[in-house]
Amino acid sequence: MPHSGPPKLPSALSLGRDRAAVTLREVAERAGVSMITVSRALNTPQQVSERTRQRVQEAVAALGYVPNLVAGGLRSSRSHVVTALVPTLTGPLFGAMVQALTDALELHGFQVMVGQVGYAHSREDELLRAIVGRRPDGIVLTGVMHSPEGRRLLTASGIPIVETWDYTDTPIDMLVGLRHEELGAAVCEHLFARGRRHLALLSGGDERAARRAHGFTAAARRLGLRSPAVRLGPSPTTHADGRDGLTALLAEAPDTDAVFCSSDMLALGVLTEARVRGIAVPQQLAVMGFGDIDFAQTVSPSLSTVRIDGARMGQLAAQWIADRAEGRPVAAPVVDVGFSIVGRESA
Repeated sequence: MPHSGPPKLPSALSLGRDRAAVTLREVAERAGVSMITVSRALNTPQQVSERTRQRVQEAVAALGYVPNLVAGGLRSSRSHVVTALVPTLTGPLFGAMVQALTDALELHGFQVMVGQVGYAHSREDELLRAIVGRRPDGIVLTGVMHSPEGRRLLTASGIPIVETWDYTDTPIDMLVGLRHEELGAAVCEHLFARGRRHLALLSGGDERAARRAHGFTAAARRLGLRSPAVRLGPSPTTHADGRDGLTALLAEAPDTDAVFCSSDMLALGVLTEARVRGIAVPQQLAVMGFGDIDFAQTVSPSLSTVRIDGARMGQLAAQWIADRAEGRPVAAPVVDVGFSIVGRESA
């Protein structure tokens, strides 16, 4: 059952136009000093006064300027490197996107470097400063919830940016993703249509999972159901988290008849714990996952879940970056890939 949101026109500032990097000259003009003074303040700060250093640093922070760490002579040609940042490399959820991105960019002569940022803004910001300074030909990000500093760095870099796995009306540059609130609501409606009335939610605490949880609980209220029991934990989630989570949920709400999990791995843990407790799935307890990873179809009972077309996200991101690097316009730089509810035995 595919779901995709209505098309929305991006703002005039997010149409994938060429974005010039903030220059040393702009920093100098803002600080009211010469370009050589800015260079000294950044590279040999002992040669300038404390007051001058402070003025330069304030200008750098305000403009989001990142020094180019690649030798100037090398910038006459492209780096042919694209950086992709994902929250975790330990699970398969983002693997299809990274593989499709790598395969598609290789056809255009680009190599992909993958970085793991976790789920904390501070880690992403640290990596972004290192990456932007080396001027890759493109940056592919997971999600849209960046810190103010991270957003300034990306906006000022002039590098083609593709945000993935999420949706916003104000992307930094280009975006291919989905609306997580709508996904959560659709899962709630799916369970309701199958007679489930005592819902629960087992979720990681990252921002995308939180928006799915919000959509799920808001839909339950609209349908006249009691507020779902909720158990939140750290991301990335594990099989053990699923077992522990179901134990906690049943202690709080013993009559729970459906659980929506923020990952298939969590859902597998729920299936295991239910089997150990002698709870029949789906007769007594329906279980829904998220991600449709490999084992979802072959586990017993087979796992109902939500499928996201990660490969399409990677292919679109690759094409857009290649187009921009080769001077071609990107006609539609914002795409909602939607999602599909996959109904199997567990729900």
